[in-house]
Amino acid sequence: MKKEVILSTALFSITIGINAKQKNEQPNILLLISDEHNANIMGCDGNPLARTPTLDGLAKSGIYFNSFYCSSPQSVPSRQSLTTGKYVSHHNVWGNTPGVPEGTPSLARLLNAVGYESYLSGKMHYMGVGNHGFIVLDDQEKKKKDGELEVETFNGGKRKRIPADYFPDNKGQLGKEFRDLGGVDKPVGSGDRKVSGAVIDFIQNRKKSEKPFFVTMGLSAPHYPLTVPNNLLQKYKGKIPPPEIPVGYLENLPLNYRHLRYDRKLENLPEETVKLARECYYAKVEWMDSVMGTVIETMRKSPLYENTIIIYMSDHGENMGEHGMWWKNTLYDTGSRVPLIISYPKKWKGGQIRSGAAGNVDLVQTIAEMAGAKTPNDWDGNSMLNWISQPNTKWKDLAITEYYGPYLSSGMSMIRMGEWKYVYHTRADERHPAEMELFNMKTDPKELHNLAKEPSQQKRLKEIHAVLVKQLGEDPEQSELRFRNGAVPDNPNPSK
Repeated sequence: MKKEVILSTALFSITIGINAKQKNEQPNILLLISDEHNANIMGCDGNPLARTPTLDGLAKSGIYFNSFYCSSPQSVPSRQSLTTGKYVSHHNVWGNTPGVPEGTPSLARLLNAVGYESYLSGKMHYMGVGNHGFIVLDDQEKKKKDGELEVETFNGGKRKRIPADYFPDNKGQLGKEFRDLGGVDKPVGSGDRKVSGAVIDFIQNRKKSEKPFFVTMGLSAPHYPLTVPNNLLQKYKGKIPPPEIPVGYLENLPLNYRHLRYDRKLENLPEETVKLARECYYAKVEWMDSVMGTVIETMRKSPLYENTIIIYMSDHGENMGEHGMWWKNTLYDTGSRVPLIISYPKKWKGGQIRSGAAGNVDLVQTIAEMAGAKTPNDWDGNSMLNWISQPNTKWKDLAITEYYGPYLSSGMSMIRMGEWKYVYHTRADERHPAEMELFNMKTDPKELHNLAKEPSQQKRLKEIHAVLVKQLGEDPEQSELRFRNGAVPDNPNPSK
């Protein structure tokens, strides 16, 4: 028996197939998202200094994906991919600007159409453009909170980049990320406490007899500001090693990253600031882990737990001074690789690791298949469900990250394929051609040795660039041109 469900707006319809047995076995799905979590700052990623008992415990009961990448190292475009199932250059939300219009096909709407109720607590950075199928439990989007989003303005027309040769004298100023930095003896993160509290209330009041749910919780931590409880900070004082930056390394960074350092005022950081900021970041990750723990422990004590898939991820990483960078906005693993843990002990043995590359759009396809929903044909990615269930299943081992946001002289795209990682920085202008980076992630996991100019790697560069173009459907140069010409998301109802 097969039932057809039609999900419609003014200009599109999607046919979704569900059979009766599948509907009765639909699991609840709890998606927990942090903001700006460097994947290496977890015990389960092999970091002996990180204190993340909640996430380590979740990994022990689930599967940890250690080569998972966000679709963009910036909040809004990355979260838009989790909403729309598309790469950044396909949904056209390039930076922290308003997202796709209300009515656009979304993951929540697809799940609602096959019998779920979708709820959101906390930040998804929809920037006031609808809820995209979610019922809002606690709307921190409209409230001042830790980690206030820096909004970029765009009023139509063409977009401008930083001129390629523009490197002003910052006169020793430090980036605003370092204004609020250090330990405090007062409570922090009240917004995140409210967000998690709303989800806890939901879990405790939800009945097994009700519809299956898809709950997404978005915390602000460990996003800046790096103000943390003193008792946590003291655990890391003098224990965190400095960034690894070889002599002469910064002078040879690609043009985009040199601009990023100057525009964000990162070029003159005192050693004591670097040291304290890294210690604070570890402490804030531990604080975030404790908040996640309140929600996960509530779920484990609930009768809903047995039939609930718990997923933890972050929207992008944090550079922590590596490569001379802070904040996000880079395609190095510090900025683009994020944690992903999927736990469902009812079906999958815990303590497993998947090492193939995957990304946001693959997770969207996976959640849709978990729920029994069929995604639109123009969505990107591949479901990982078979790979999750059968570790020997062949997986594509491929992920793409794009960044066309601010602080740069041109946009850039990355593809991870197996042990190789390729980054293409588009042409800044006629005098500044495209730049490329190529890293062997097996022999050079810290990405300190760019092989793109090696004669022995020229064939590989062409081949991997061709795969990038095929996956995206256009060359990054075309994507950059569309960005500069003002491309915005399609409106599903152009009459509005």
